[in-house]
Formats: sequence, C-alpha cells, structure tokens
Amino acid sequence: MTFNTISVIGLGYIGLPTAAAFASRQKSVIGIDINAHAVETINRGEIHIVEPDLDRVVKTAVEQGYLRAATTPEPAEAFLIAVPTPFKDDYQPDLAFVKAAAGSIAPVLKKGDLVILESTSPVGATEQMAEWLAAARSDLTFPQQAGEQADIHIAYCPERVLPGQVMVELIKNDRVIGGMTPASARMACELYEIFLEGECVVTNSRTAEMCKLTENSFRDVNIAFANELSLICADQGISVWELISLANRHPRVNILQPGPGVGGHCIAVDPWFIVAQNPVQARLIRTAREVNDSKPHWVLEQVKKTLAECLVASDKRASELTIACFGLAFKPNIDDLRESPAMEVVEMIADWHQGCTLVVEPNIHQLPEALAGKADLVLLDDALQQADVLVMLVDHAQFRAVGNDRLKSHFIVDTKGVWQ
Repeated sequence: MTFNTISVIGLGYIGLPTAAAFASRQKSVIGIDINAHAVETINRGEIHIVEPDLDRVVKTAVEQGYLRAATTPEPAEAFLIAVPTPFKDDYQPDLAFVKAAAGSIAPVLKKGDLVILESTSPVGATEQMAEWLAAARSDLTFPQQAGEQADIHIAYCPERVLPGQVMVELIKNDRVIGGMTPASARMACELYEIFLEGECVVTNSRTAEMCKLTENSFRDVNIAFANELSLICADQGISVWELISLANRHPRVNILQPGPGVGGHCIAVDPWFIVAQNPVQARLIRTAREVNDSKPHWVLEQVKKTLAECLVASDKRASELTIACFGLAFKPNIDDLRESPAMEVVEMIADWHQGCTLVVEPNIHQLPEALAGKADLVLLDDALQQADVLVMLVDHAQFRAVGNDRLKSHFIVDTKGVWQ
C-alpha cells in the first residue's frame, strides 16, 4: 500500500520522534496534539521536549515541508495513536485519552485506512478502540465485523525505546506488530518498514499488548530486587554498591542498580495493568510494584536521619539548614518528570523540611507546579556552595562529574551510588 499521508496523534516523547522518523524518509506527516503550544513550537521547526538529535530531525523535516502539526485531525492513509494511558487512583487503567483520540479521527476515516494504537495499554484495548471507532462510523466496517474484508484495518504496535536514545532505537529495534487481522498486520509492517531497520515480528493484538506489559514488568521485578537489597544492606551496615559489584562477578548473575524508586511512563505504570486484570495471579508483579513505590518514603527517612546528624555537627537549628536535591527526572540526562520517584522525594522533603530546599535539574527551566513556592531551582555550583545536606536522586552526567573535593564538607544521601 502507498502511504501518501501519515498522521500521528499525540506529539509527546513517543509521538513526535515517530512523526519525525516518517518525515525523515520524505513522507508527508501530520502531527496532531491538543496542546496548542506544542503545535506552534513544532511548526516553527523546534521541539518542546528534550531528546538527543530530535531537534535536528524535526527542524529539517519542517523546513522541507514533510512535517507539520495541527490540533484537529485531517485525512490520511495511516493513523498512529500515541497518547498517554495513565492509571486511576485505584490502579485501574484509564483509556480516556485513547477514546478521545479515536473519537477525533473517526470523522476523517475512509475505506482502506490503517489505525495503529501505540500507547501502552491493557490487554483488549485495541479491540475496545475498534469498537469505539465502529460506533462512531457505522458506514464503515471494522475487523471485529468483517475480518480480512474490513474497510478499516487496525493493529497494535508498542514502542520499546529508551529515553535519551529514542531516535536510534526507534529505527534499530525490532517491532512487535499485533494485527486484529493478518491483513492489518501486513499493512502495519509496510508502514513501519518505511523507516525501520529492525525486524517486524507479527502476532495478534492481545499478545502484542501483553508483550509490552511483560517487558516492563520484567524490568520492574528486577529493579525491585535491587531496591529491596538496598534496604537490607542499609539495615546490615553493608554497602549495596559493593555487594552488587561482587555478586555480579558470578557468570550468571546480573543484578541491576538500586535507586530512589522507579519512574517513567512505562515501568512505573504498566505492571499495574497486569495486576488490574489478573489480581489473584499477579502476586510477584504486585509485590515488585509495592517495593518500588515505597522506596521514595524510605529515602525520605534517610534524609531525616542525615539532617539530624547534620544538626548535631553544626550547632544550627533545622530552619537554618539547607537541603539540595539533585535531579527531578525519572532517569539520567532527560527532562521527563512523569511518575518520577525523584520528584516524589523532593516534594516530601520540601513539605517536611523547615529550612530551604534547593533543586538542581539541568534539563528544565522552571520547577513544576507541585514544587512552586516550596523549593528553589538553582545551578549546580550554587547548590554545592549553599547546601548543608546533598541528596543525590538522578545521576545526570553533570552530577557524576562533581569531584570528591567538592563534596567533603557536606552530609550526603546518595541513592545512586555515584558520590560514595
């Protein structure tokens, strides 16, 4: 099939790089987002997120006329939905954004079009999206109604990229293609092969949905093991960093590194989708989530103990002591704060601490609303000069480069093992 125009719904950390990848292959791409600021920024050839190389690709694509953004969907041959799929307060999946995206593209669908859901979703979400589309367009047929002969083809294809390396992994990594029909899968493969150098591996939509959830749950369980080890080692007076280094010398052991918790739009969310649909069976997956979700609270307790030690050593009052928190993003060298445990820790510190709370986050220009009026965003050097207690939360490259001579006079809580 010839894809003359490709539409990407949702221009965030996955949607915009995907749109740029298609546009870089000289395909006409229309990016759709409800955020007018993001649309205006992209149409100037600029980007509203931090991702290496993305700015260059977007700038070139816009200048050459292959990429433009809008707030309302327009006709295309392929529609990729890459909108958020958070969970509700009771950890139940929230598909409201997917439903809204489906509703927005329904009026412009025509016979022969392909719709792909990329958003990480619970099992059955693609079929639910197809039902929403069918309800909105009774004049067209969909896979659940007409199988291979459907007017509209539908597939699920999750991303599996690492923030900070998206523009490389988007092209190099294999893609799981979950078609509601074999014809849908074939069309989806043709679409991704426009830029994909990895392999398209075909399955059905439900298996593809579960595959994405499984990948991130596997990682969550392994991180939870490392985080639990850090709690045990702290209780036993053992360096968890040395312990893991020694244990990993075993030829069949590869323990991950602990941290302040687990964040991001995938690992901190996706396992709950499995637990929500399989509450009895998913015991290990649930426990791993609970271990990782509880880690920020443990970090806060370490900060409280360290501040108490600082009080004794300094003869100051608590209100006279300054705590500097290093990092807000959910992983190093990006600006993404979604589900960030560092963000949670800083909020708790700012709410509890009587004195000044400083934040160093080199990838943002202003503090998020949750910290406005509670903390001050400062430069790295200023934090090192002013703070009594340093809390390492995200091992950005700038923080790793800080020499030991600049840390000697401080009390330190290091959740990443870089300032030991």
